Amino acid sequence: MRDIILKAVANPPKLFWGPVLPTAINAGLQIPFMFMSVGIWQLNPLIFIITIVLGHLVVVALGAKDPHLSGMIQAFGSTNIVTTNLYKVKGRKFEP
Repeated sequence: MRDIILKAVANPPKLFWGPVLPTAINAGLQIPFMFMSVGIWQLNPLIFIITIVLGHLVVVALGAKDPHLSGMIQAFGSTNIVTTNLYKVKGRKFEP
C-alpha cells in the first residue's frame, strides 16, 4: 500500500510523455482551431498536425523539467482568487 501512494506522488500521470493538463490544453485549443480553419479557409490540415506535434514537444520538454506541472497549474487556479480582508490593512492579505 505504501509503495502505491509514493509512486503516485513521485510519478504524476502523463499523456504521451507529457503532463496531462498541459497536453490536454494543447490538444483542446489546437484541434478545434484546425477544424475551423479547414472549414472556413480550406487550409491544409497537415500544417496544423505539425503545429500540434511541435506544441506537444514543447509540453514534453517542460514536463521533463518539472514533472508536477499539472499540479502547479491546478494549485494556481484554486489560489488565484481575490479575497476580502477581515481587518482593515493596506494591500491584499490571504484571509478566507
